[in-house]
Amino acid sequence: MLRAAGVGVGDEVVVPAFGNVEVAEAVAMAGALPVFADIDPATYCLEPAAVKGAVTARTAAIVVVHRFGRPADIGPLHALGRRHGLLVLEHGETEAPYDEIAQRRERAAFLDTKLRGVRTPAGGVGHTYQQYVVRVPGNGRPDRDAFARAVRAKGIDCDIPVRTPVHRLPGFRRCVSLPETERAADETLALPVEATLTKREMQRIVSACNALGGLLAPAL
Repeated sequence: MLRAAGVGVGDEVVVPAFGNVEVAEAVAMAGALPVFADIDPATYCLEPAAVKGAVTARTAAIVVVHRFGRPADIGPLHALGRRHGLLVLEHGETEAPYDEIAQRRERAAFLDTKLRGVRTPAGGVGHTYQQYVVRVPGNGRPDRDAFARAVRAKGIDCDIPVRTPVHRLPGFRRCVSLPETERAADETLALPVEATLTKREMQRIVSACNALGGLLAPAL
């Protein structure tokens, strides 16, 4: 899509650093330079003001990535694109059937009300909970990694969604200030929220997390 729009050598494309490297790789394959902007800490998607600050005379496009089932705040980004004559592309996630989304939302609502000691995700309109991502804020010990190990030891599957932001990977390393991206990479943890989970399994997730939650700073 970038190539078809004429984006290439000498152009810059604003992308998030929080997420998979494929978007930055696609920009580089088109011959353009990926420029990283910070994320909104609630949506984990590009933050419009940060994108505005990353736009230069060489910017040709913005690639917006919807993250974890939470849509990006796309309106201000399209407005920014119109003002500067920029192409705005959206990179979505695989759509799940409506019934599955409804069940994920049910399980997310259960976790929202039961979990303690972690910061539960901001819901928002249209959230499909592709992943249920909580924050385990650093508070000495345990931190996110220690929390994840302890939860796994209790038989609960959990994942670190983004361990290393793209701007810190070889080949894309940049000296750029992305505080929300760095914080999210250090604190986020994806807990199970699949539609197939039973009530008993959901209660086990809550029990495993809450047994550790008392060691952490209270959720904000």
